[in-house]
Amino acid sequence: MDGEAEDPSRRRRGVHGMLKLYYGLNEEGKAEEEPESLDPCDINGPHFDPEHFLNKLRKECSLAELMDQETCMVKQIRSLDSDMQTLVYENYNKFISATDTIRKMKNDFKKMEDEMDCLSANMAAITEFSACISGTLQDQHTQITKLSGVHTLLRKLQFLFEMPARLNKCLELQAYAQAVRSHRRARTVLQQYSHLPSFKGIQDDCHAIMDKLAQELRQKFRDGGSSAKDLSECVELLLQLDEPAEELCDKFLSHARSRLESDLQGLEAEIRPYPCVSAVKEASASARRPSPTTTTAGSPTDNSPKTSALPSPSSNTDILEFIDRGCNEFVSSLCLVITSYQELFITHAQTGELATKNIPQMANGKLHAFVDDLAARYFSLVERRIQEEKGVADNSLLVRALDRFHRRLQAVSKLLPGSPVPNQGTEIVIRAATERVKQYLCALQSFYMDSLTDVRQALATPRLSVASASVSGGGALLGGAASSRDAPSSLPELLSSLSASILNQIKSVLASVHLFTAKDISFSNKPYFKGNFCSQGVRESLVVSFIKFVCQSSRQFCESAGDKGGSTPPALLLLLSRLCLDYETSTISYILTLTDEQFLVQHHSPVTPVTSLCAEAKEAAQKLLNHYVKVQGLIISQMLRKSVETRDWVNTIEPRNVRAVMKRVVEDATSIDVQVGLLYEEGVRKAHSSDSSKRTFSVYSSSRQQARYAASYTPSAPMDTNLLSNIHKLFSERIDIFSSVEFNKVSVMTGIIKISLKTFLECVRLRTFGRYGLQQIQVDCHYLQMYLWRFVSDENLVHFLLDEIVGSSAHRCLDPAPMEQSVIEVICERG
Repeated sequence: MDGEAEDPSRRRRGVHGMLKLYYGLNEEGKAEEEPESLDPCDINGPHFDPEHFLNKLRKECSLAELMDQETCMVKQIRSLDSDMQTLVYENYNKFISATDTIRKMKNDFKKMEDEMDCLSANMAAITEFSACISGTLQDQHTQITKLSGVHTLLRKLQFLFEMPARLNKCLELQAYAQAVRSHRRARTVLQQYSHLPSFKGIQDDCHAIMDKLAQELRQKFRDGGSSAKDLSECVELLLQLDEPAEELCDKFLSHARSRLESDLQGLEAEIRPYPCVSAVKEASASARRPSPTTTTAGSPTDNSPKTSALPSPSSNTDILEFIDRGCNEFVSSLCLVITSYQELFITHAQTGELATKNIPQMANGKLHAFVDDLAARYFSLVERRIQEEKGVADNSLLVRALDRFHRRLQAVSKLLPGSPVPNQGTEIVIRAATERVKQYLCALQSFYMDSLTDVRQALATPRLSVASASVSGGGALLGGAASSRDAPSSLPELLSSLSASILNQIKSVLASVHLFTAKDISFSNKPYFKGNFCSQGVRESLVVSFIKFVCQSSRQFCESAGDKGGSTPPALLLLLSRLCLDYETSTISYILTLTDEQFLVQHHSPVTPVTSLCAEAKEAAQKLLNHYVKVQGLIISQMLRKSVETRDWVNTIEPRNVRAVMKRVVEDATSIDVQVGLLYEEGVRKAHSSDSSKRTFSVYSSSRQQARYAASYTPSAPMDTNLLSNIHKLFSERIDIFSSVEFNKVSVMTGIIKISLKTFLECVRLRTFGRYGLQQIQVDCHYLQMYLWRFVSDENLVHFLLDEIVGSSAHRCLDPAPMEQSVIEVICERG
């Protein structure tokens, strides 16, 4: 079954292999170069001898082997016959096609031979007739040639004799070009035969007429009232009449200058002069005065770019119309002058008789100086007009104007290769784009400062509530009452509104600046513009500079003089710290990623890394939050200091209640806690004990020790008690009062309370106390312990500082008699 199902292609390869073996061919179809076999018994060799082969078989093989050999040979013969028959069948169509082709070729060649024979006979007949005709007309051909030469000479003589009349006719008709062409045709002949009187007369008449013609052409050239085409024709004719080329160049450029200067004067008339200094100062002063109708205390939600109210000089036409006029009038006329000048003095001067006069180099130098001078004046006007574009509301007009300006200058670069004019125009485009980026940066900075002003006004508004719940005592923090049912917004809403408005403003500015890189703008994809503009202009000079401005301006709020941090509201410090922290965590990365994707920024040149900006923002946030802690701590410290300094602690009465200032301290701490909690997370606290608010007995161990040694309180006793207190401090953990706080509520409150209690402690150390003064300090400290422990990260910190305060009071007490703890608790609970 396997043999019957053999692959046909495999069987065919086997057949071909046997045939190659039979004919002595290798795999490439070439005969194998093997030595011929001389064995007469080699059935495949050329010296095969059948008789010898049979005799050998009969001698060496048995009958069975002979029968097998016969059977094998019969099979091989049949197989070869079958293979040959298969090859014939496979190539039968090819054989038939080859036979038909050969038959057709025989017929075609026979027909072609007949046609060639006929052609050869016709060519022989034509050659014979041609020779016969040439022999017959040989004599007449010579005569015709002589007569033709005489006729040509007569026509030339007739042209020369009619030359003066022809020139006068052209002069009357003002066909100056035809007159010059006719004279140039005859000038060489007249010069050659000027020794003959008749030709000499004709030459003199022609010279007189051409002098008159040249005079008329010079007068026409000087008048300058003709069109550019007529002027070009006039110059070309004068050059052909051997007029000095340098003088013609100067006259041509002088005439063109008068026309171009009139275009420049028209452009300059559209640019108004700058306003006087007094008008600028008056406008600036009026811009600083706030309008009562526009000053609101709402949150900053205006997303339109805010610019200075200084009125910039405005022209009668917009920038696009101004550039269009300049391009359509001045640049077009300049291109026409360049084209005409080059055609006359450079291109045309390189051909004909003028090629030997070395005119192109001289003319090219004059043209470059002429174009550079007028282009410099035109560029000055364009830059003055661009500088008037102060408003940044609509950037499309400026971009379209710069695009047309750049496109039209490319024509100058094609007409005048090597001229610096196109590069100077490109620099104007780059400077204009850079200046517009600076204007947008100023607009963003102004918008940011105006937004902060709105935030400050909102914070100063009495209706603002720092929390959704009414917290008493908040007026001391925000400059007004803290409770209101119709509060317009809270700190989180102010922060969200401020952040969203700034981000929207940045997106709006990026969309406006992106017009410079639009695909239909001619200079947008130029390497000298796009790479530097996108990376250094937009990313660095605009986005990065604005982010740095936000951080720097925020840090400036921390540099205010005074114990209370100047006039900056503490809530503004807190809000700005959270804004800078948000910038560090996400906003900066988002803005720079948006800029890089929108402008396809390639960081070939060094740029500010995102990590550097984030570090700067975090530093600003840290500095603002530290300053906020310091300001709030100093506000509470000021109250505590005044309460200690204005009281007579020696002659005070026996305490019956908690002092009002301590209640105010707790109220302010609660208000600050709520305020900070609106913007920052809770933070991590250490585990509190179950009796955190009633740790008076363990807190005031120093005072109890003082009371214990009160019986022996003699002038020699303080040495022992002071030593005991100092030993107690050695084993207590050191407290860093003004250390940096973390970005959470607990850390902020801990910092404020540390500053407040440290101030309280230092004020106590400067006073002397009586018995009731010490007891009043005990009551106040117990009241503070009841409430302040819940605000800090570690209640032991409050415990330690209050212990120090009571201990310091006991050291400075003239009659240290502590109040009973039960009495203290009753007074505090009643308070």
